[in-house]
Amino acid sequence: MTRYKLILEYDGGDFVGWQRQTNGRSVQAAIEDAVFAFCGERVTVQGAGRTDSGVHAVGQAAHVDLARDAQPDTVMAALNQHLKPAPVAVLSCQAMDDDFHARFSATARHYVYRIVNRRAPLTVDRGRAWRVGKPLDAAAMHAAAQVLVGHHDFSSFRAAECQAKSPIKTLDRLGVSRQGDRITVETSARSFLHHQVRAMVGTLKLVGEGKWDTADVTAALVARDRSAAGPNAPAEGLYLTRVDYD
Repeated sequence: MTRYKLILEYDGGDFVGWQRQTNGRSVQAAIEDAVFAFCGERVTVQGAGRTDSGVHAVGQAAHVDLARDAQPDTVMAALNQHLKPAPVAVLSCQAMDDDFHARFSATARHYVYRIVNRRAPLTVDRGRAWRVGKPLDAAAMHAAAQVLVGHHDFSSFRAAECQAKSPIKTLDRLGVSRQGDRITVETSARSFLHHQVRAMVGTLKLVGEGKWDTADVTAALVARDRSAAGPNAPAEGLYLTRVDYD
């Protein structure tokens, strides 16, 4: 039995999310079906992050255990062949020790949220970014975002269905930058609560519009109440970009 680490890219628009579900096609199921087509083994693919429906990835990590002895390059090529035409690609494959776990061994997860700040509708970015027509002040958004960096109770940015044992997380980074009409929100932490990134982005949008300021974000954080923060930003602007391991 060999454990393989996979780095994956996918367009989340066609899926109900990473995790296998009964109400539609998941990324996890697509990869598991590709494994079965390759070697006839029914396996469970473990992902580093359980991305929601519509959320994309350019650096999702996962692992799978296979009884078939095969070189990592062979596994990668076979899975990519059998994944077609699903919008999922295996970018790399590496044999790992048995104590490696894609989820529990991760030391950091990195996400990017993409906003296109313009009045015109999206064309090539449709389904891959959030179009906001009203002008946004990215500098004000960045300044307010620093309130959320650090070790906090993030109950105000946590989905009701979140299964995490504790709402307390350490946010290592939350930055907002602009290039032309593109606004990028970058964030990093060891782990995130369900919908945490989307809730933070939705809150920062209120700041960008001038409806909120830094004090309002602080008040939302200390309230420890989901209704105190802004709405969730749409899923299609969110990307899991990298997962770090020791």
